[in-house]
Amino acid sequence: MRTIGLMSGTSLDGVDAAWIETDGERIGRFGPSLTLPYAPELRRDLRRLLDLAGSIAADDPFLAACVRRLTERHAEAVRRLGTGAELIGFHGQTILHRPVAGRPGEGRTWQIGDAALLARLTGTRVAHDFRSADVAAGGQGAPLVPVVHAALAAELPKPVAILNLGGVGNVTWIGRDGRLIAFDTGPANAPLDDWMRQRAGVDFDRDGALALSGRPEARVLAELMAHPYFAAPPPKSLDRLDFHHALERAGLAGLAPAEGAATLVEFVALSVAAAAAHCPEAPHRWLVTGGGRRNGAIMQALARVLAAPVQAVETVGWDGDALEAQAFGVLAARVLRGLPLTFPGTTGASAPLRGGRLTAPP
Repeated sequence: MRTIGLMSGTSLDGVDAAWIETDGERIGRFGPSLTLPYAPELRRDLRRLLDLAGSIAADDPFLAACVRRLTERHAEAVRRLGTGAELIGFHGQTILHRPVAGRPGEGRTWQIGDAALLARLTGTRVAHDFRSADVAAGGQGAPLVPVVHAALAAELPKPVAILNLGGVGNVTWIGRDGRLIAFDTGPANAPLDDWMRQRAGVDFDRDGALALSGRPEARVLAELMAHPYFAAPPPKSLDRLDFHHALERAGLAGLAPAEGAATLVEFVALSVAAAAAHCPEAPHRWLVTGGGRRNGAIMQALARVLAAPVQAVETVGWDGDALEAQAFGVLAARVLRGLPLTFPGTTGASAPLRGGRLTAPP
């Protein structure tokens, strides 16, 4: 079927939209894609919601206004793509992610967005709420994309690792027999982008230029890498702000702008190197997607600390800007067909689990 996948990640920079033809298991054809940035005011308000998410009421007017504006922006992305689709995969914007592994009913994950409004504005069925069933069953609820990575990588030599560097980093390891292991590696672009806004007045470190002009602070890195998250075995996942206080305690704020950027880049690389230790077999190569692949400092650091080639996913013909959105187009088809979204090796679910909900237009 023809689907449009929508993804707005933890970087809070906008909506990625991609058209794809799929049955949820195979990909027949890739279509156009686009990125629709958030207005600065919406981005600011969404960042504020991250700090409020643990305490804000579900009927808070500020939350309701953010949900409406965010949903309208997603509908605009669908309209601009303009190709027509039978189904939309709507991830929404994560503002809180607190799974409790192995303890059904005790975790929480919260993606905001009004599926009914999106269905009405686009006249199209919407698959949404992809994570909550897994979290309710005691899984991590993340990552969701590994089953799509496996479909894309079907013909590639194994084992292979696909590394997504958005606001948070996550890796999918695919073994020779198709076995999947996936988990969040650690913070990625989110703290670096926050640092750039605070210290340089820009949204991100273009090409890693500021980081490349500085030197990492070993003391700060040592404290960050001592965090118990890195030694914990997968499955495991993170909220965007999980390391916020750890960065404060480590003394990041006391560094100069270039040294802070260089330290955060090195932190990304070292966290991925720590993740590699949890792979059952060393990957033949690391394929990098997400905005982090455009940061030259990050890519250089990864190439230095990993024991295999590090390449952008474009080297195997994938579109790193559209990949996450394409994935939610595939996952939408899986929701419609009742196929599982999560697996023991990807979220810690006790068995392959279906998830998501469908909302039809009036």
